[in-house]
Amino acid sequence: MIEIEFSSEEIEQLRYERRYHPHPRVRQRMGTLYLKALGYQHQEIGRIVGIGQAALRRYLRMYQAGGIEALKELNFYRPKSELDEHREQLKAEFEARPAKSINEAVQRIEKLTGIRRSPTQVGKFLKGLGAKRLKVGHIPSKADPEKQKAFLEEELEPRLEEARQGKRHVFFVDAAHFVMRPFLGFLWCFVRRFIQAPSGRKRFNVLGALHATTLQVVTFTNDFYINSLSVAKLMCKIAVEFAGLPITLVMDNARYQHCRFVMDLATALGIELLFLPSYSPNLNLIERLWKFIKKKCLYSEYYEKFADFKQAIVGCIAETDGEYKQELASLLTLKFQTFENVPL
Repeated sequence: MIEIEFSSEEIEQLRYERRYHPHPRVRQRMGTLYLKALGYQHQEIGRIVGIGQAALRRYLRMYQAGGIEALKELNFYRPKSELDEHREQLKAEFEARPAKSINEAVQRIEKLTGIRRSPTQVGKFLKGLGAKRLKVGHIPSKADPEKQKAFLEEELEPRLEEARQGKRHVFFVDAAHFVMRPFLGFLWCFVRRFIQAPSGRKRFNVLGALHATTLQVVTFTNDFYINSLSVAKLMCKIAVEFAGLPITLVMDNARYQHCRFVMDLATALGIELLFLPSYSPNLNLIERLWKFIKKKCLYSEYYEKFADFKQAIVGCIAETDGEYKQELASLLTLKFQTFENVPL
């Protein structure tokens, strides 16, 4: 049996560290030595701490060699990958030309280094480099990043700041045209599933206005088409419900929204119309809401009747202030994608 003498200060430190050290392995070592200092037999210590006699003797020798500080040292064995020697080369390679799949990455790594690893190992290696599997975004062909940036900083942000302070209502306005057709999504399933395609091309139109800070949604819907009269009805509804503060509607340049009739009515109602730069869906917050609704109630779902299809959409919109409120709070933040410095 290994004999060790402990000072009262060491015993007190062992008692403290076995409870409060941040690493569980160190706490285990401290507990082992603390029980040893109290005079417990090795068999009892092993049973109480939950370690074998070989580990117990190893901890005692660590203490004999370096004291309590030696017990705090963590030198876990970490096998080194052969790919680590090519780390910078591979990082530069995949930064310049990202892989479309792990299998492609496997082949390219083997071609560059002569080392072949399984897809699982390559996936872990790429994550270690900081790579993530991200969906490729797109930039509208005629989008002007400089105009978008100027609009965001000079026009939109000042009004959003007033909205945050409770001095203005800001709404993001857009129309969504939900066609009754299959919306194919992904499912965790054991065999591939199929959904039936409904006959016809019936369409449910939703002209929506999303409040920038409260995330309240005001809508006008029909089964035909959205026009200037639809916009007029939505504006009148907003003017009545949100009277008392200045109102700004942020919208795109659709003709039915940009016509003289709508602009004159907005002036009469005291509503400011703030038109986005051309080809700027990334600056319209409500676009995210439409994608969310499709994901929640349309993807991989079959509706036999058009009435059921409409009700699913209306019900989903109604839950934006209920079941989905917390989920949307993290999605509908007032942070907007701009394209001046994105990699192409």
